[in-house]
Amino acid sequence: MKHFLAAMLLAALAMVAQPAAAQTTDEIIKKGSINIGVLVDLPPYGILNDKQEPDGYDIEVANLLGKYLGVKVNLVQITSPNRIPYLMTGKVDLIVATLGITPERAKTVTFSIPYSMIDNVVFAKKDSGIKSMDDLKGKKVGVPRGSVQDVLLTAQLGSAIKLQRFDDDPSTYQALIAGQVDAIAETGLTGDQIYAANPGANVGRAFTLLRQPNGVTMRREQWNLEKWVNTFIYFVKVNGELDALYKKWFKEPLPNLPVF
Repeated sequence: MKHFLAAMLLAALAMVAQPAAAQTTDEIIKKGSINIGVLVDLPPYGILNDKQEPDGYDIEVANLLGKYLGVKVNLVQITSPNRIPYLMTGKVDLIVATLGITPERAKTVTFSIPYSMIDNVVFAKKDSGIKSMDDLKGKKVGVPRGSVQDVLLTAQLGSAIKLQRFDDDPSTYQALIAGQVDAIAETGLTGDQIYAANPGANVGRAFTLLRQPNGVTMRREQWNLEKWVNTFIYFVKVNGELDALYKKWFKEPLPNLPVF
């Protein structure tokens, strides 16, 4: 009896440890809905509008994706640190949340061809003297936990800087205003807006860290869905719908996005 119970326990644990099952386009269409993870704290990619509903460029891309699939879109609000965990545990079917395409992340997830581009910028006090990566050595630098900025600075500077990780973008921006850190690495456009609204903080762009292409993100085994999503992005780029959404939110044309 003891052996039987032990075997049952091991089987249950194995089931819990298994990754989320793959989902194909046919399975999603049959279900009639798709759960898409989005950020709502990174304007204009993702915000909460006056009705406290998700809105922004990424949200409109997610809804357009659902329209082409012919299914209802369930928007699931996520944060930068839990984007990949939510995907891997099946809480969302895919992510449209400015997730930068990197080789390290591609060991865990699958990326579509890029649907947007984002500048990652180091912000600092205008009189800080910080103008390059070398100038960050020995400094306290804030980043959103698990972000491209986190990965890049960790890889390139390691222990040469005092990296402080925050759980969301607003906390990262505020850390520099409050003097908790000497600099932060964050989203260029959003940072420009935040610091322009806080002129007393005397903060501005120090230098551009990386121009980051973003992909719709799926689990590695979702190869069938990946093919469809790539076709969708290609199609809405060609027919102008993606450019129209980008102009609406960024007041400029869609950048020339790389492909792979």
